[in-house]
Amino acid sequence: MDLFFGLFPDGWPDWVRIGLSAAIPAVLLLTFMALGPIVYVYAERKIAGFMQDRLGPTRVGPYGLLQTIADAVKLMFKEAIYPAGADKKLFLIAPCLVVLGAFLSFVVVPFGSRLQPADLNVGLFYVVAVSSLSTVGLIMAGWASNNKYALFGAMRSAAQIVSYEIPAVMTLLTIVMIVGSLSLQDIVRAQAGGLSDWFVFRYFPLMPVAFVIFFTAGLAECNRTPFDIPEAESELVAGFHTEYSGFFFAMFFMAEYTEMFVVSSVASVLFLGGWATPFPRGIGQRLGPIGLGPVWLVAKAWLLVFVMMWLRWTLPRLRVDQLMHVAWKVLLPISMVLVVAVGGLLMIPATRNGFPWDGYVGWVVTIILFGALAFWMVAARLHGRRRLRQLAA
Repeated sequence: MDLFFGLFPDGWPDWVRIGLSAAIPAVLLLTFMALGPIVYVYAERKIAGFMQDRLGPTRVGPYGLLQTIADAVKLMFKEAIYPAGADKKLFLIAPCLVVLGAFLSFVVVPFGSRLQPADLNVGLFYVVAVSSLSTVGLIMAGWASNNKYALFGAMRSAAQIVSYEIPAVMTLLTIVMIVGSLSLQDIVRAQAGGLSDWFVFRYFPLMPVAFVIFFTAGLAECNRTPFDIPEAESELVAGFHTEYSGFFFAMFFMAEYTEMFVVSSVASVLFLGGWATPFPRGIGQRLGPIGLGPVWLVAKAWLLVFVMMWLRWTLPRLRVDQLMHVAWKVLLPISMVLVVAVGGLLMIPATRNGFPWDGYVGWVVTIILFGALAFWMVAARLHGRRRLRQLAA
C-alpha cells in the first residue's frame, strides 16, 4: 500500500491518496484470486492425467487450455437452484463468506520487500484469525441448505479445521520464537541469507518436522485429499455444498484453490524464505532494475501447490476416526515437543542460531529431493511410452 501511495501527487487530499493506494492492490488481488483457479484447475487436470497415464483436457483450445474457461463460463450462466425450506439469506451469504476468508489472508502476504498490501506487526496472528471465517461459512452453508447430509458435512468440516489449526499454530510458535516477531516481512528478512538460512533447515531435523506438520494441517484446512472428509461423495453426497449449483457452487471451489495458494504462500514465507532468493549474497534477487521477489514467492508457492495436487492423486481418503487420530494423537503431541525443544535450544548460547551443520544440509537435501522428483517423472514418462508401444503391438 505504501508503494502505491507515492504514485499520486502530493497536492491530492490524503484521503484520496490512501483510498486509491488501497484500491489498486485490492483490485489486483481480486483479479489474481478470480483468475488463479482457472490455471489451478487446468494444471490439476493435466497433473492427474499424467499420474493416471492419460491425457487430460485436449479438445477445447490448444492442449485443452480453454477447457477450464469454458467450464467457468458455463457455471456463471447456470441456473442457481434454492432448496425448499432453505434460509435464502444465509444460503447466499455462506459462499461469499468462504471466499472472503480466503481473500483476506492476501492482505499481509509479502510478495516483495515493499510489495505488500499491509505490513501488520501481528501479520501471522491476522492470517490465523481470518482463515477461521471460512469455517463459519461452511457451517452456514450446511445449516442454511436445510439438508441433513449438508449439515453433517459442515459439522465434520468444522471439527476437522478446528482440530488441525491447533498443531498448525503450535508449529508457528517455533518461528515466532526464533524471529521474535509476528510480522511476515520480518520473518522473510530473517531468512534472506540464502537457502541455508531458511527456517526449514534450521535446527535440522527439528524444523523440517515442523514444516511437514504445518503443511499437513494446511491440507486439512483446504479439505484436500487425504483430508477431504467434508466432501466425501461416497458418504455424504457432496458434503456442505450438496444443495449449491451454478456460480455459488463455483465460489466454494474458487475459495478452495485460493486457500491452497494462500497456505502454500504462508508456508513459503515461514519456512522457505518467502520472496528471498535461495542463492547466497542476493544472487538472483534482481534482474537489472526489476526485483524478482514476487517470482520467487510464486514459484515456491506453486511448488507446494503441485505437492498438494500430487498427494490428491496418490493417497486414499482417511476415515473420520483416522483423521481425528492424526490431528490429536500424532501431530499435536509432536508439535508440542517441537515448541519445547526449539524454545530450550534458543535459551542455550551454543545453539541460539541453530546447529553447526544447518549451513550444509540445505543444498544437499534440496538437490536430493529435486533429483528424486525428476527421476520419478522421467521414469513415469518412459513407462507410459513403453505401454503405448505394447498396446500398439
